[in-house]
Amino acid sequence: MKFAKGEGFMQPTWNHRTRSAVSSSPLTRRRLLRTLAGFAVGVNGGRLLSGQRTRTVQLATFQADVTPPLGHPLLGGWIQPAKQIADPLEARGLVLFGAEEPIVVLSIDWCELRNDAYDRWRDALAEVVGTRRERVLVSCVHQHDAPYADLTAQRLMDQHGLIRAMFYPDFFEQALQRVAKALRDAVATRRRVTHFGIGQAKVQKVACNRRVQLPGQPPRFNRYSFTGDPAVRDAPEGQIDPFLKTISFWDGDQPLAALSCYATHPMSRYGQGNVSADFPGLARRLRQKQQPDVFQIYLTGCSGDVTAAKYNDGTPKSRELLAQRLCQGMAAAWDATRRFPLDQVDFRVVPLRLPVERAGKLAPEALQKTLANSRAPYQTRCQAALGLSWQKRCDAGQPIDLPVLDLGAAQFLVLPAESFVAYQLAAQQTRPDSFVMVAGFGECAPGYIPTEKTRAEGFVKEHGYCWVAAGSEQVILAALRRALKKRQPRR
Repeated sequence: MKFAKGEGFMQPTWNHRTRSAVSSSPLTRRRLLRTLAGFAVGVNGGRLLSGQRTRTVQLATFQADVTPPLGHPLLGGWIQPAKQIADPLEARGLVLFGAEEPIVVLSIDWCELRNDAYDRWRDALAEVVGTRRERVLVSCVHQHDAPYADLTAQRLMDQHGLIRAMFYPDFFEQALQRVAKALRDAVATRRRVTHFGIGQAKVQKVACNRRVQLPGQPPRFNRYSFTGDPAVRDAPEGQIDPFLKTISFWDGDQPLAALSCYATHPMSRYGQGNVSADFPGLARRLRQKQQPDVFQIYLTGCSGDVTAAKYNDGTPKSRELLAQRLCQGMAAAWDATRRFPLDQVDFRVVPLRLPVERAGKLAPEALQKTLANSRAPYQTRCQAALGLSWQKRCDAGQPIDLPVLDLGAAQFLVLPAESFVAYQLAAQQTRPDSFVMVAGFGECAPGYIPTEKTRAEGFVKEHGYCWVAAGSEQVILAALRRALKKRQPRR
């Protein structure tokens, strides 16, 4: 083992040989797609390992516009609807072939996808490339001036007159089909991948924790996207992950794609009806101009309790500065990149069953009553529908998928919803010998997922928007240990 200077992690220098098993089962439509994909690899210069089928990894990138129409609800209808398009929203992703079934990674400039809305995206994209739902890793960047969708919750709201209040189902499907078409078209453009790269760098003056404890006062979590109170704004940064991480994919010396991730809420200012990808989208576009031949994907890390408030005054100038600082972090992580042969791509998924809160205002009968109350504020009724949707899902026995893409010296995983940054740090501590990149805002149904400490300090009481019960931290940490268990070298 060797330390890479300035990287802050240990990088294994060994290589693993690949192996695969040939199935004799009858070909289903999905297996047929995978067989044809393997044949295409063979005729396009793939390497054949002795006694094994072709295992060369190939990559395709894809993107599509997912900007909502004017009038569309933003943030689930909690703020003003779309009045103008400040800048477009994008879905940007990649698909890896040659790792048994294809693996898709997708980042969307939307606020959240929850429950069956999340599954609808995964199912549709899985069908395009002939893979399984759990091998489609979808994460929302979580901008607030953007769409937010839960199909079951919207149907429940429809029954009480709140039709198309959260999102427009027709636009939802149109956006999904645009992305699916982009993925379908990209399959023909795939390139060989021989190496992957890993690099990280500190981002300066962007993130701070929501938690603030002023002298003589109990902890509060009132450092929002931007904060007017100087004492709250200027308090120490608190717990964050200061590093932006980048995993890149290469064909020899030619870089193909860069997957970057940083943990902070991606809002400089929102709520005025100006659709925007905000400072992460601006940073990603700036980086794309700097590296036009490298496809740029940006994901938001676990940042339920992390914002940019300390360095943001809510002005357009602040948005530009935050974008520049984030882009500088991407560039520095790229400069620190070290490459490794891509000898093996592993994938595994761990089922995550979080405890469900059903007490008090979150009791099913209480949620039904709130949803039916036409005099209640819209946000309250919407939250009731979201809570009922989450409970229906859990009652049906459907866990959350916790997927891991394992490249040997690096692992990429997606945690659900507004997981706190402590879970991202815990994942890295689980594998201190490796490069662990953690995206948040996958399956967003649980809402905030605080630690037990912050729950005891009053976060849930102060913020709400949390449908999981105490005990979630232990469940997630146990799942992380399973998901990140060190693999055995293949012989």
